[in-house]
Amino acid sequence: MITSARSFAAVCVLTMAASAAAQQPAPPAQQPPAAPQPVEAGKAKATSGTPAPEPAPFTYDPQGRRDPFVSLLARGSDPGSAASRPPGLPGLLISEVAVKGIVRDRSGFIAMVQGPGTKTYIVHTGEKLMDGTVKAITADTVVFSQDVNDPLSMVKQKEVRKTVRSADGGRE
Repeated sequence: MITSARSFAAVCVLTMAASAAAQQPAPPAQQPPAAPQPVEAGKAKATSGTPAPEPAPFTYDPQGRRDPFVSLLARGSDPGSAASRPPGLPGLLISEVAVKGIVRDRSGFIAMVQGPGTKTYIVHTGEKLMDGTVKAITADTVVFSQDVNDPLSMVKQKEVRKTVRSADGGRE
């Protein structure tokens, strides 16, 4: 009799456990995440028919600081190849010319400069070279205003003075 009472108790416990499990709601099945809606559709709902204003283009204001978008690897002036230079005086760099003579006429001073070859050019105040202009010509000096092409430099132009050399190479 004791074994039948134990069996009866075990059957009752199992029956109650089964009925309790049947009364609990089933956990919801995981649904796949909803597909993201396109941005354009979201804008159309938010604006309700009025077009969105175009954002203003970005401009960088350095305020004395270096532009962070300019490459630090390409520093200094890059004169370019000889094929991309214009012919004549506008294709010469200030560092390549040598002052050979200065003459005075009715309008002021005129300088004779020699390029990298043996070609000589006559220059007046205000004439342009590849990386600058002739700023002034005095009795013994030609002053150039050279454009500085260095992204790290705060100075955008510098003055370069070149003097006339005497016939014996500057020795006295």
